[in-house]
Amino acid sequence: MMILGENVNTLKVIDSSLRLIVVPLSLGSTWLTLTNHQNNEMYGNIEFSNLKGLKFLVSISAISAGYALVAVISSWVKNLMNKAWIFFVCDQVVAYLMVASGGSFGEIVYLAYNGNPKVTWSEACSSYGRFCGRLNLILALHLIALLCFFLLSLISAFRVFTRYEPPLSSKEVEDERT
Repeated sequence: MMILGENVNTLKVIDSSLRLIVVPLSLGSTWLTLTNHQNNEMYGNIEFSNLKGLKFLVSISAISAGYALVAVISSWVKNLMNKAWIFFVCDQVVAYLMVASGGSFGEIVYLAYNGNPKVTWSEACSSYGRFCGRLNLILALHLIALLCFFLLSLISAFRVFTRYEPPLSSKEVEDERT
């Protein structure tokens, strides 16, 4: 019984650590996105507000940082920790939102570097190199935060589903009937 208690405490520490790691990663990607801008004499100014995908990333990063902070505090409050389903659902929702925002952001970075010749959209990074360099850093921070939420989703799923007995196999059901 002591081993199970130690595993639960270790899992709680890992969970809290991952949530605490997400906060600066998400806030960092938000700050970098909000402050990312570059002026080009030939093409003009580019900033995060010019691209809806960057606005989406800022929103989701702020939501994930806020949720991670609230969740880590809540996980140490005894009454709230018993609400494993709440953490499970919220972790899943935030992870999927981060996948969606990461996907749209990844597409922006790809198009900035490669363009789309079929629609005569040229690449922009030769003209806005500093802006694109920061986009790479933002993408890296976002992907690390996403990896943390992926692991948190696995941990919260483990917490929820280990509370129940596994389903009976068809052979076990047949044996119970006889």
